[in-house]
Amino acid sequence: MTQVKTPCLGICSTSSLGDAVCRGCKRYSFEVIHWNSYDAQAKSAVLKRIEKLNIQILENKLRIFSLPNLKSGLEQFQIPFDESLSPYCWLHNLLKKGHQRIDKLEEYGVYALAEYAGLSLRDLSELIDREILVLCEAHHARYFTLDRGGENAADTLSNRLSDEMSDSDDVLENAS
Repeated sequence: MTQVKTPCLGICSTSSLGDAVCRGCKRYSFEVIHWNSYDAQAKSAVLKRIEKLNIQILENKLRIFSLPNLKSGLEQFQIPFDESLSPYCWLHNLLKKGHQRIDKLEEYGVYALAEYAGLSLRDLSELIDREILVLCEAHHARYFTLDRGGENAADTLSNRLSDEMSDSDDVLENAS
């Protein structure tokens, strides 16, 4: 049986900050803690969820036109990626760990869609990461968070998502 790779990027916020969702790989804290005890099927299920959420955000902002260039960039910066997952997951890793070292995204086989082309790579990377994190947190709240003292976790996250989307709109307006 093939061993399933960890999605860890080496910037875990579940252990260092106590976050429910890791700001690096986007696993839930309990998944980070129990990863080594999971069988291949459970690990694959975690990766597939993360993959779907990454694709959902990244495909709406960026296009990959050269897989060899993307792969080469990841290898150049020694950024881990799982070839069994969508190249958009690879791209997320590149943006998360390497955006500050990239001058031209196109050299890595990627371009920003017109609506986002005016953003700096730093701003675009932060926008993408915030949106993926909010989406992961919403999924976590929906399926794993218990009601605390009458506060509905889904409503709290819905309010946060509205705030994040408003922030995203501000970033886009400022880029215009």
